[in-house]
Amino acid sequence: MTSLPILVLNSGSSSIKFSIYDASGPTPRKLLDGAADGIGNENGSFRIRNADGCPLLNASRPIRNRAIAFEMISEALHSESFPVPMAIGHRTVCGSPTVCHNQLLTPQLIAEIERYAELAPLHTPIGVYIMRESLRLFPGVPNFAVLDSWFHRTIPEVVAHMPIEEQYAAQGVRRIGYHGISCESILMQLEPNIPERLIVAHLGNGASISAIRRGECVDTSMGLSPTGGIISGTRTGDLDPGVVLYILRQIVKKEKDAHLAADYLDAAVNRNAGLLGLSGVSNDMRRLRMAIQNGHPRARLAVDAFNWTIVKWIGSFFVELGGLDMLVFTGGIGENCTETRAEICERLGSIGVTLDT
Repeated sequence: MTSLPILVLNSGSSSIKFSIYDASGPTPRKLLDGAADGIGNENGSFRIRNADGCPLLNASRPIRNRAIAFEMISEALHSESFPVPMAIGHRTVCGSPTVCHNQLLTPQLIAEIERYAELAPLHTPIGVYIMRESLRLFPGVPNFAVLDSWFHRTIPEVVAHMPIEEQYAAQGVRRIGYHGISCESILMQLEPNIPERLIVAHLGNGASISAIRRGECVDTSMGLSPTGGIISGTRTGDLDPGVVLYILRQIVKKEKDAHLAADYLDAAVNRNAGLLGLSGVSNDMRRLRMAIQNGHPRARLAVDAFNWTIVKWIGSFFVELGGLDMLVFTGGIGENCTETRAEICERLGSIGVTLDT
């Protein structure tokens, strides 16, 4: 059988990751992966590795924005060194209240996803840009939207339905949930021994916790948008609505244009908050850990608050699941930051979590 190269694109809030798999056999086989990382920071990088993890390309350079990042990826993938993809899958953080299923991308579908860009302002605009560029740069190749929210479709109505006026609920305002593709990947790797009670902590620049019973999601920390839940790199996480109203009232004292006021509020809760807002240093956990070593008190506060919200959500899901059989850490921080994992596990001793160093 001839090879069937599939390109997978994952546009995150500070990175664009990609992989090419050969899907001709019974199990997809990774051919290569890569990432444009640290987008918007001075310590950006662009790398491509083969299936064995050996570097094929490795460059450190500032990457000003995600459009530049995707241009770098596209140029590399169009070289003769890599196979031409026969299909492309796009990790789609937020479809919309009207786009709820994984499906073939069309210009009309992209327009519908873009219509609800405000639900995930750190992801959807660049995701839509990459979708359109992908259709243009790989003509004739089928592209598919694969939704982060699809996995959370099993959340019960009592969890999904928000305590708001029904007119807004009728417009699709409900708990949607994100990082579902990450949870699906965890379950695939655990098969056939999926634990009955599982909590997945996806910790990265975007972070969320999901409670999974017998392979189905029953609750997740993010809500209608990725802003909710635990503290993330630049997002507040759950916040007293009165705080949002207070900030908005301060904004409108200076800015009377409603659209501009909304943009300022968006920046306050999505772009300048979270680890960045608390620390005043960075949204990058690596830089925060270095600042802590240098005695920076606000960096310590930011990391402690991040850990605290994670512990609180895990504890609540422990009760909701009626116990816990497995806790999985994933995402850039969850996979790579041993200090964060250790600090979280240390505070979970009351529910039976112990760390084997």
